[in-house]
Amino acid sequence: MSLHSLRFRLNILAIPSTQRRIAFLCLLSLMAIFSSMLLLGTPPALAGLNDDRFDGNIFALYGGNGSLVPPRVNLAESLKKEKPALLVFYVEDSSDCKRFSSVVSQLQQPYGRAASFIPINIDSLSPESSYTPTEPGYYYQGLVPQIVIINHDSKVVLNEVGQVSYEQVDDVFREVFDLLPRSESVELKRRAFNEINTELRSD
Repeated sequence: MSLHSLRFRLNILAIPSTQRRIAFLCLLSLMAIFSSMLLLGTPPALAGLNDDRFDGNIFALYGGNGSLVPPRVNLAESLKKEKPALLVFYVEDSSDCKRFSSVVSQLQQPYGRAASFIPINIDSLSPESSYTPTEPGYYYQGLVPQIVIINHDSKVVLNEVGQVSYEQVDDVFREVFDLLPRSESVELKRRAFNEINTELRSD
């Protein structure tokens, strides 16, 4: 040990304990300030709406509707009840799926009680070579996003891949529920029956 370092240690010991505490608190404050500057200077999360990076539940983050995942019923249950179903095949690290999530959320507002909304993360599909019509994998075409609407009679009435517009899906739902076309009524009203129009309701 050098004479210089020994003198330095002796000088520190000679400082009264009150001054040592103050110096220690100053040192802690400087460390806290430095740490907060590092955190504030950290770039934001790398994932976003227009990239193919994973950042969580896309329906909660980009569709404003975290209640879609997990779905309330599965396809087999919906078909058994003869209730129309909307299947959405997606992955959470796809910019196309992130953008489409808002369309699905908008559709759930008017049709969520009358139809089963069933988002399916394709990573959860089992790698089977054959599926039955009561399993989502039966309808999957290998691309995302994909939307499938199955009517009361278990028939596919819409099967599209890519960015499908709200209006296109709405038109199909209006036919499924025997509603007036949008050109005649923006509101969801059934076609005239004994001069009575009724709103779309769940059974």
